[in-house]
Amino acid sequence: MVPIELFRQVAERVPAYAAFLGERGVDAAAVRDFRDVPMTDKDNYVLRYPLPELCRDGVVGDMIAVSSGSSGEPAFWARSTSDEQVIAERFAEVFRAFGADRRRTLAVVCFSLGTWVGGLFTLACVRQLADRGFPVTVVAPGNNKGEILRVLPKLAPHFEQVVLLGYPPFLKDVIDTPGVPWPSYQIKIVTAGEVFSEEWRTLVAARAGIADPLTGTASLYGTADAGVLGNETPLSIEIRRFLAGRPDAAKELFGASRLPTLVQYDPDVRFFEEHEGTLLFTGDNGIPLIRYHIADEGGLISHKGMLGYLARFGFRPAAQGPELPFVYVFGRSLFVVSYYGANVFPENVIVGLEQPEVCDAVTGKFVLAAPEGAKGLQVTVELASGVAGTPELAARVSRSVLTALKRLNSEFANYVPPDRQAPMVTLRPYGDPAHFPPGVKHRYVR
Repeated sequence: MVPIELFRQVAERVPAYAAFLGERGVDAAAVRDFRDVPMTDKDNYVLRYPLPELCRDGVVGDMIAVSSGSSGEPAFWARSTSDEQVIAERFAEVFRAFGADRRRTLAVVCFSLGTWVGGLFTLACVRQLADRGFPVTVVAPGNNKGEILRVLPKLAPHFEQVVLLGYPPFLKDVIDTPGVPWPSYQIKIVTAGEVFSEEWRTLVAARAGIADPLTGTASLYGTADAGVLGNETPLSIEIRRFLAGRPDAAKELFGASRLPTLVQYDPDVRFFEEHEGTLLFTGDNGIPLIRYHIADEGGLISHKGMLGYLARFGFRPAAQGPELPFVYVFGRSLFVVSYYGANVFPENVIVGLEQPEVCDAVTGKFVLAAPEGAKGLQVTVELASGVAGTPELAARVSRSVLTALKRLNSEFANYVPPDRQAPMVTLRPYGDPAHFPPGVKHRYVR
């Protein structure tokens, strides 16, 4: 992608963008340095103009998706089949790693269906793979656990493998269902929408009977704004798993004491930039976006730079992968709790819930809070189905979370007084409607 050329094209053909530049006194024809182009974001651009004016020639595409509005007002996003064709390449890269370009594969879409962006767009992209000759059949029960478990036993025996695509906590909940012969289904997993730990990957892979997490799991970096921006590859997963065991190396590389999602992206399709520790991207979509500030914290690393950094630690990945750059994504800064001046992120806490001594008793979902005057971080944890909460279990969970916090978060270990470090754990039943309502995207910080 040559971003300056897309910029000029969008300035000419998209009414809202022409108005946006006009308000700022920018003459598109006179711009020579792409860095001089003003940044757009959801508030200063997308929500300020009518939907048709955000599209080329003022014409809305053939599909509308709705963002979840996790950081404010939901937005409407025009989509087109050309968007799906481009983004399907990210799915193709993942499915090729699964061997789904040559093995009969059932793809089960477990994202929410309806106006929300995840389910129907995933369905469309997977069908694009079938049009390209992948031996893939797709079924879309959505995030209806009962329907997933109803169709799988009927359909899975007709295929060589099954790919589950969904939100990480929901997929774990499905896989934790007792009595399902997951290994016989030859399960693969595709996730999006949330950063997870390598402990989570190892745990879920083991329960699903996935022998090799590098070629049996993958996470997508996707947004409502522009679809899928990047994807995990066996190479990026191997690198992330190495860094998960070396918090010192991870902190030096990423500049933070939490492990981000690490994916590779195609700069010919999505042009990324860094801005004060956050990400901008430029991409052609149903609504073309130029220097769009998505508010995700993260950064960029070249392919050569990544391998050079790892070589300092004597690590040379065995997995072969595309020679594409890496983007790492922490997520948004509003999902954080400040406690004695230490920033505590859900990514720090969740590792403690995925340790062998507690993982069978809890689902991995929790709510984190630090009210003024608290004697410890308040962590409300969802129990696994059929598990009863006891003081002994709460204490065990607290110890496991504390160990993870002290290992992964140097601010917490050094800023918080020792007598205030032990988390105050409250155990709630599976599916507790106040904290863990089923069927909705979970929020870890409230």
